Amino acid sequence: MARQSGAQRGGRKKVVNPEATSQSQTPIKRQVVGFIRQQFKLTERRACRVLGFWRSTQRHYRNSPGEEKDLALKIRLRELAQEHPRFGYRRLHVLLKREGQVANHKRVYRIYRAEGLAVRRKARKKITARERVQKPVVSAANQRWSMDFMSDQLASGRRFRVLNVVDDFTRECLMMYVGTSITGSDVARLLGDVLAERAQPIMIVTDNGPEFISKALDQWAHEYGGSRTVPAL
Repeated sequence: MARQSGAQRGGRKKVVNPEATSQSQTPIKRQVVGFIRQQFKLTERRACRVLGFWRSTQRHYRNSPGEEKDLALKIRLRELAQEHPRFGYRRLHVLLKREGQVANHKRVYRIYRAEGLAVRRKARKKITARERVQKPVVSAANQRWSMDFMSDQLASGRRFRVLNVVDDFTRECLMMYVGTSITGSDVARLLGDVLAERAQPIMIVTDNGPEFISKALDQWAHEYGGSRTVPAL
């Protein structure tokens, strides 16, 4: 049997179901190889060669520690994705780091894609205009601040921007910063300077500009705890 010709081996029927998955076939292959070895006194190598099986099918590999860690990370990543459905893998990675999860961003991305958690981009639908919800009325200073940009250009044509922070109750301008380039990190730093001299507000109202939804400002708001950055109503 061990010396069958190539033509005879080519015409041999398959021992396992070709439509079954490789994982479900592996236990059957182990049983077949064990039976052949016992009946014909063959080595594992010779039995696998005769049957056309890979020798790796005779090994049982347990889940590695990395796979067990991936399982815990998958569960937590799904939970965070459900809590924050519009967050991509980068912002979810930031949330995991805040919880003490040690995970490389590439590993988070791999699991994020494998679990089908990617944010689906839908075409914006035109909707009819509706009345906006009124902002809650403030009754004291430092209850709510508003923050936004203004822009203009010099006589030379160079553009600049002005970051304004206003107390909604007193209408006092708490800060007016002028610059040709103001990033999210700059906004976080400037707010820290203002809070060094003023009481911390309950809420800071902004629009959805890139500087206000940046990771730097999100991290700053997280560290300050009580201060929240929300979209303008």
